[in-house]
Amino acid sequence: MIITPDRIKALFVTFNKQFQDGVKLADTSYKTVASVVPSTTAANVYAWLGQFPQMKQWIGSRTLRDMAAHGYTLNNILYESTVPVARTAIEDDQIGVYGPMFQMQGQESEQYPNRDIFKLLARGDSELCYDGQNFFDTDHPVYEKVDGTGTTTAVSNLFTGDGPAAWYLMDTTQPIKPLIFQQRVKPQITNKQSDATSDKVFMDDTYLYGIRARSAAGFGLWQLCVKSTKPLNAESYQEAWQALRNMKADGGDPLNVRPEMLVVPSNLLPAAKAVVGVETLPGGGSNPNYGLSKILDCAWLN
Repeated sequence: MIITPDRIKALFVTFNKQFQDGVKLADTSYKTVASVVPSTTAANVYAWLGQFPQMKQWIGSRTLRDMAAHGYTLNNILYESTVPVARTAIEDDQIGVYGPMFQMQGQESEQYPNRDIFKLLARGDSELCYDGQNFFDTDHPVYEKVDGTGTTTAVSNLFTGDGPAAWYLMDTTQPIKPLIFQQRVKPQITNKQSDATSDKVFMDDTYLYGIRARSAAGFGLWQLCVKSTKPLNAESYQEAWQALRNMKADGGDPLNVRPEMLVVPSNLLPAAKAVVGVETLPGGGSNPNYGLSKILDCAWLN
């Protein structure tokens, strides 16, 4: 087969179709626990994190509060993935063998945030969030006054024990979720060469098809998530559930957190089902925790 610019363009259409087919197969579990926030610059500053707008009776002029500003910044990171296609494969009309690879590339382009989001979640007890504390910590400061001043109360969203693995209870129903996926450039497939005179084809007899993306993973509101390394059972689940239900904003107003998502690695799936997935307890009687939370079996935490 003679390779022409038109032939290369037609191949790109084929490869792009296979790439898009792979996108449809992607696991996007990260969207369950992370807010997807668009970015238009090299970094986003989330100065508003921790501010909870509250309604009050309007008497006289509006009340203007100087809310505490935070300097939590997420810098976008550059990512790439490249698939080389041998010129000989095009000449010999053997490009069909590349179909699965382009599907996998498309799948990876849509699900790579899982790796960043859930690895960050696992490191949450050693990574700082907007209030200067580790995201999972035993002494997050909650202030007496709504503007972030006054005396503080230490609040914990971390419970440590000797369980086989860490698990997480969270509220994913709020406008801002426990984590943030910041998207600057969405992955798209492109090809570099259009004819055989390009440097890469001339030197290596290879055509290149690649994707690039820019994004970042970060923490949202610590008040919406609890980490526990205790054995996952009814007692430890209730400890985490009550901690989230009792979360308050600065000033003491309840946040009405709903602990509706239980995130576990696969080895804790049976324990999670025993806690919230069965209506009747093994010894008889109804399970008071049944249906309080959905279960997310997260392979990215394995």
